[in-house]
Amino acid sequence: MSFDLLANTWNAVVLWALRHEACRPGELRERIGGISTKVLTETLRRLEYNGLVERRSYREVPPRVEYALTELGATLLDPIEAFGEWAFRHGDAVLAAQERAGAGTAAASQDSP
Repeated sequence: MSFDLLANTWNAVVLWALRHEACRPGELRERIGGISTKVLTETLRRLEYNGLVERRSYREVPPRVEYALTELGATLLDPIEAFGEWAFRHGDAVLAAQERAGAGTAAASQDSP
């Protein structure tokens, strides 16, 4: 279960975007950037299903919906931040490893008949 939550990149991004306050879906898309309406909706539903985000509906005209972190969702902020710090510190090393692996794959394909 925990692996599924971490396997989807957008889960952590949406949780992080909600860390300070509840947001409407349009506001979330602006904060995040690069996420389609469909993917955001799917992500919010998945996070709500897992008890990490709550959907708040307001009876207004026009209707308003906001999403907020639950107490359980907030417990993931520290691990998400720690992973982000790790990625910042070690990102260059990971990219270098990927380049080495890519160079090895390209050389191996040139050597094959």
